[in-house]
Amino acid sequence: MEKIYSTFQPETLLHIICYKDDISERTNVSPDEEFLQVSAMKLNKGQTFKAHKHIFLERLTTITQESWLVLQGSVKCLLYDLDDKIIAERILKPGDCSVTFRGGHNYLILEEDTIVYEFKTGPYFGQKKDKELL
Repeated sequence: MEKIYSTFQPETLLHIICYKDDISERTNVSPDEEFLQVSAMKLNKGQTFKAHKHIFLERLTTITQESWLVLQGSVKCLLYDLDDKIIAERILKPGDCSVTFRGGHNYLILEEDTIVYEFKTGPYFGQKKDKELL
């Protein structure tokens, strides 16, 4: 797992890249204080969990955070710092995941028929309130 911090505010976590090969047990990818919570789990046949449901809890979300999980193909992930300049470029392969807490991102699809899951914090109020193009 790779954590990418701002060059302007070195204590500010911008992005995390979690590679499939890094997963050997349950790993909390996101720090507890972030809005988007991501974990990675390597599980064994027959393993189960106690049945449960999540209860309503009013929360304050102040920024949209986003994650991409590559299922098939490959994606070049361009990650931006707080000044809108590229801070890192990574290639995501099947099973790899990017998480953006702050800063910008862009994705270049490298193979035909690439499939990804995209996860964002919500609720969604439309593109004009959700993002600013770089």
